[in-house]
Amino acid sequence: MLLKEVTSIKFLVIVNPHSGKKESRQVLDVVVPIFKSNNIELSITRTEFPGHARDLTAALDLDIYHALLVVGGDGTFHEVVNGLLNRTDGRILPIGLIPAGSGNSVMHDLDLINPAKAAEAIVAGNTRFIDVAQIQMNHLLTYSINLIGWGLVTDVGKRSETFRWLGPSRYTVSSIIEILLRRTRKARLIIDQETIVGQFSFIAACNSVHVGKGMKMAPSAELSDGLIDLLIVEGDISRRRLLSVLPKLFDGTHVDEPEVTYYQASSFSLYPETEDILNIDGELLGTTPIDVKVLKHAIEIFGEI
Repeated sequence: MLLKEVTSIKFLVIVNPHSGKKESRQVLDVVVPIFKSNNIELSITRTEFPGHARDLTAALDLDIYHALLVVGGDGTFHEVVNGLLNRTDGRILPIGLIPAGSGNSVMHDLDLINPAKAAEAIVAGNTRFIDVAQIQMNHLLTYSINLIGWGLVTDVGKRSETFRWLGPSRYTVSSIIEILLRRTRKARLIIDQETIVGQFSFIAACNSVHVGKGMKMAPSAELSDGLIDLLIVEGDISRRRLLSVLPKLFDGTHVDEPEVTYYQASSFSLYPETEDILNIDGELLGTTPIDVKVLKHAIEIFGEI
C-alpha cells in the first residue's frame, strides 16, 4: 500500500484501554502527532469489553478507511484479525500495529516495539502479507496470529492470571510452580502426515519467533513462510531439566536441548484424551481437539521489510 499515492488518507484506530499496563493514552499522545504531521486523519474508537475489537472489525464499513490501526497487544491484534477474517464480504484492510500491551509478539519479530518507531513505519506505507493459523475446534472456527499452546503452556497462562499484580514476572513465577507440579497429558498428534502418540509436557505452535514479552519460543519461525513451527516436549522430562530449560526460552537456545523436538509444518491436529483449554495468542480460549492449517499471506500489515 503506497500512502503517497492517496490524496486523502483516513485510518480507524482501535484502542484497547485495558491492554498491558493501561498506557494507551500515553501511547496515543506520542503517535497521534506523527500521523497528523503526515496529513493522515484518524478516527479513534476504544474497546469496552472482551471481543469488542472483533465485533467492530467484522461490522466496519471498510469503504471509508484506508487501514486499521491497533493500539494494544497480542490479544487486541488477535481480535481484529478474527473480525476481518469472519467478515461476510471477505474484504480486508492493511493493519498497523502500535504496541501498548503486555505481549507484542509480532512487533518483536519486526523490531518495532517502540510506539513512535512503529508509527513511523506505518507512515512510510510499506506493507507485507503474513500468515494466519486457522483453528477448527468442535463447531468453532478461530484464527491465531502467533501462538497456539497446550499443556504446560496453558497451565502457566491459567495460573498467571492469579498473579497479575506481579506484572510480567508472573509468567516466570507461574512457570516454576507448574514445572514443580509436572503434569503430563496423553494425546495423538498429527503433523502433516506424521502421527505421534505419547505423553506430553507441552506443545507450542508458533507463527512468530517471539511470544509474550520477547521470549524466543520458535527461533526459526517466519511470519510469511506458509509454515507453523511446533515445539514439542514429551512427558518424560524431569523437573530439574524443565527448570534448566526455562531460562533458555528467552534466547532461543532451548531448541538445542535433547528433550525438545522442533517441527515446521503446514498443518497439524491434536487429539488429547481429555478436553483441554488452549492458550491462543496469550488468551485462554477454546478446547481440544483441534485441527490447524496455515493460511499463507492471509492478512496485510505495515512494517519494515
